[in-house]
Amino acid sequence: MAADTTAAAACKLESGSVTAGGDHTHRVITAGSPATVQEKQRYTALFPEGRPRLSSLFFNDPVVPGFGGAYAGHVVIGSGLYSSTYFLTTAGEVDRTQSHNFRIGGGWADATFLETSYPHDTNPFALANHYALRGNGTLTRWDSKGGFGWTNPQSAGGFAAVKTMALISQAATYDTFLANTHGGALYTIRLPLTSPMKPVVKRVRASTWQAFDALIAEKCGQYGTLLLGIDKDTQSGYLYAVGHANGTATVIKGLGKVPATFADPLYFRYAGEPGTAPLLFGE
Repeated sequence: MAADTTAAAACKLESGSVTAGGDHTHRVITAGSPATVQEKQRYTALFPEGRPRLSSLFFNDPVVPGFGGAYAGHVVIGSGLYSSTYFLTTAGEVDRTQSHNFRIGGGWADATFLETSYPHDTNPFALANHYALRGNGTLTRWDSKGGFGWTNPQSAGGFAAVKTMALISQAATYDTFLANTHGGALYTIRLPLTSPMKPVVKRVRASTWQAFDALIAEKCGQYGTLLLGIDKDTQSGYLYAVGHANGTATVIKGLGKVPATFADPLYFRYAGEPGTAPLLFGE
């Protein structure tokens, strides 16, 4: 585990945001002494101004016949859930004739978190697990098979104290999230891919994590995680190397403040095309 945190200087994650004006931004953050930030693309006016509230990860397919690539994910806009896809021209600009937000359903006004977990499968649309946290503390998972429909909802209560979460592990039989609470505690939440869904919750730290409004995680080393915590009040981001999840014995090493401003209302993770490589990893 010590090696995981020591090796974190070679790790990087891709952070995205939705601006107040509805743009997508893209940064590559590399851990180091100090951390470095590469400002990449900015795609403008993809969403109605000031309306997006939540976003899952967005994955990038760089090879699309006739286009310069494509991006896809899910977004809560107002009280509605949307599947969002946009294509790029061969010149690298958004093709406005192929930029779509398809409404899946309403009733999302009280949702506080949204994420999608793709399995390790050669067919990227064989199965996806969608997760949402409601303001009343209900955590729900849906299945999406063949790229269509959200089915087989499984829910568990008791998560009203959770402020935000980040997916840190995908395995054949479970997904694992790292979650901070409004009171400052840090927990892992393991969600077996069974029916009914019975979460396994373990405390990692008792305090000091309450400032973060968004968490973004990426694989770092064989078993570790590079974690970005974003504090919107101070518009700051901080990096951590997190070892193999093991309750209060989990090793967490602070890697310092990221030299960038985090002033946008909404943050998410960019990932590669599902099915081409593991987006995360199994514990």
